[in-house]
Amino acid sequence: MRKFFGITVVFAVLLTIVLPPKARAERKELAKIEDATAVLQQIVSIPEKNIPPALLRNAGGIAIIPGVIKAGFILGGRYGTGVLMVRNQEGEWSYPSFISLTGGSIGWQVGVESIDIILVFKHRKSIDRIVHGKFTLGADASVAAGPVGRQASAATDVQLKSEIYSYSRSRGLFAGLALEGAALQIDEEDNEALYGSRGRDARNILNDLVTTEHPEVRKLRTTLKKYTSKKK
Repeated sequence: MRKFFGITVVFAVLLTIVLPPKARAERKELAKIEDATAVLQQIVSIPEKNIPPALLRNAGGIAIIPGVIKAGFILGGRYGTGVLMVRNQEGEWSYPSFISLTGGSIGWQVGVESIDIILVFKHRKSIDRIVHGKFTLGADASVAAGPVGRQASAATDVQLKSEIYSYSRSRGLFAGLALEGAALQIDEEDNEALYGSRGRDARNILNDLVTTEHPEVRKLRTTLKKYTSKKK
């Protein structure tokens, strides 16, 4: 039995080595999409402490960035990669474009090394600006720590004035997060790895001009539609 297990491990390692570079890169990006789907499902399912349903139903776009890493202390920074999606006029969600998040250490709790981040965009205009170059939260668009819980739903449309609302999860805790100064940027290389050369232009992805039939992508879009549907 032990010998069989050893052979299986060696075979798996060899398979990884002999896979073409394109296939390895594609597998890496699909794993990121799977992580984003899991984060979305887990955060939205937190009882009484989740993102207000009204905010999700009226969102023009969303970014999901799993496992953002904190580096250093006080003068440290953060880095993470995830996906960005927009909703069209028919209410359907686009295919995911890959993005990166970088920035200073403001808003982190001492001792926290990794967090999952979700950004909810009220309108698509901010995402259009991200597509055209590096986008700084708080400078290019207002960002605020998002409210949590169903009790915040009634106030969402009237009282919340920021363009973007940020949420984080670390060590099982979920709350709004201060993200002023963090920068979002399209990851052209990751996009190309999954969609081909036309995917380097995120506009092609977000406008469904390039597509992919991978089940991981389909599951993410279906999950997001489920949580943001305006139908009762």
